[in-house]
Amino acid sequence: MNHPEHPPAHAAVEVHHPQPLPVQPTAAPLVPAPSGVAGTVQSVVLPDGRVVTGYTLTPTATAEPAPVVRPAVSRTAVNIALGGIGFAAFCGGLALAAAFIAALAALVQQLIILAAVIFGGWIAVTVFGPGHRGAGGATVNIRKAVIKRSRFYG
Repeated sequence: MNHPEHPPAHAAVEVHHPQPLPVQPTAAPLVPAPSGVAGTVQSVVLPDGRVVTGYTLTPTATAEPAPVVRPAVSRTAVNIALGGIGFAAFCGGLALAAAFIAALAALVQQLIILAAVIFGGWIAVTVFGPGHRGAGGATVNIRKAVIKRSRFYG
């Protein structure tokens, strides 16, 4: 029985070694360059035989750096002035805070006085009011008195 996988023992064995395919250089895609920008075309041959083609780059002229312009007022002077304005605003805020605390203290004082007046009136009405006659107080009977020649006859 002959199997395609197993050739008969008497058949000659043929060995094939893979051969590398020659590399065909591929052309790079062409990119259109705007007119007046591209330089001349140059080709360079690399040591392995490949050829690289490209445009030469012309260095662009660099503009001279702009001269440093110093401001009319130094930064230190501006910082000192801003610090003074900030300090003045802070002191003004402290003055407002002190005035607010003084007004709040006066309000609390007025509320305490108002509470004392209302509570004192309530105590006076409770103690001396008409509902508590004879509840531990001294009773005084007033009789008809006669006053003659600046003398009291009771």
